[in-house]
Amino acid sequence: MAQNNNKIVVPEAKAAMEQFKQQAASEVGVTLNNGYNGELTSRQAGSIGGQMVKKMIESYENNLANK
Repeated sequence: MAQNNNKIVVPEAKAAMEQFKQQAASEVGVTLNNGYNGELTSRQAGSIGGQMVKKMIESYENNLANK
């Protein structure tokens, strides 16, 4: 059985991260259920993760540009 090693460093951010994941999934056209989403294909999960990384990089770049 696979072990989940995804740990949120700041526990107070858990709800915001879940909302961020839902938003990213929506943007790439993947429907997520609350809780377990083990039925997702690797492509779908990768699309969500890739969208999240893309948004984080975009936010970081904007932050750098505004300094």
